[in-house]
Amino acid sequence: MHSHDPLIRLDKISFSYPGGSPILEDLSFTLLEHDRIGIVAPNGSGKTTLLHIIMGLLPPSAGSLELFGRVMQSEKDFREVRRKVGLLFQDADDQLFSPTVLEDVAFGPLNMGKSKEDAISISRQTLGRLGLTEFEEKITFKLSGGEKRLVALATILAMEPRILLLDEPTDGLDQDTKKHLISILSELDLAYILISHEFDFLTATTDHMYTIENGKILVDEELHVHVHEHAHRVGAHPHRHV
Repeated sequence: MHSHDPLIRLDKISFSYPGGSPILEDLSFTLLEHDRIGIVAPNGSGKTTLLHIIMGLLPPSAGSLELFGRVMQSEKDFREVRRKVGLLFQDADDQLFSPTVLEDVAFGPLNMGKSKEDAISISRQTLGRLGLTEFEEKITFKLSGGEKRLVALATILAMEPRILLLDEPTDGLDQDTKKHLISILSELDLAYILISHEFDFLTATTDHMYTIENGKILVDEELHVHVHEHAHRVGAHPHRHV
C-alpha cells in the first residue's frame, strides 16, 4: 500500500435497520493518511452507524468498503485489520471490562501477542501520555464518566492503531479535560474521524468538517479559523459554544 492510497474508501454504501427507511444511501467517502476529519450532524443521521460499518460491526446493504487498499468482504477480513483501527465507542462502559485501569489498557497489547512485561510497559507509557499515570490501580467501574472516556482512549492507543474513529469523545468531560484531549489529539500522528456536536472542539482538532444529510456525506470547505479561534462556517446548522 502506497502512502497516498486511501486508508478507508467507502463506495456507494447504503444501510437500513430492519423495518426502517435508509439511514445511509449511496454514501461515498475516503480517508487519507494524516486526514483529521470532523463529522457533525443531527442525532439519527447515521454518524455512529457509519463508524460501525467501517469496523465491520454492521454489514451495509449495498456498496463496497476498502480498508488499507483491501476490499472487506467477510468477518475474517475485518478481524485481520481491526487492530489497525481504534474505535472509541460513544459509551465508555461498552469498552471497559477489566477490574483495574492497567489491566484494561494492557488487554489489547496482550491480545495482539505482546508479552505480559511488554504489554504492561506499553500500557504505562500510554497512560503517561494521557496524564493518567496515577490511574493504574484504580477500579475501572468507579471512575467518573470523563475519566472512563480517557481510559477508553488509552485502551485504543495502547494497540498502536493507524486510524482512530472517535464517537463523541467529549461526552462527560469538563472544560479542563477537553483542553487536555485537544492537546493529546494534536500530538497524535494518526488519521482520524471524529464525531462531535461541539463545533469549537471540532475546530481545534480537525482539518475538515463534514456533515451527513439524506444519507450522504456533504463535504464542507477546509476550516478557516478566525483570529479568536472560532470557526463560523456552519451555515444553517444550529450550534452552541462550549
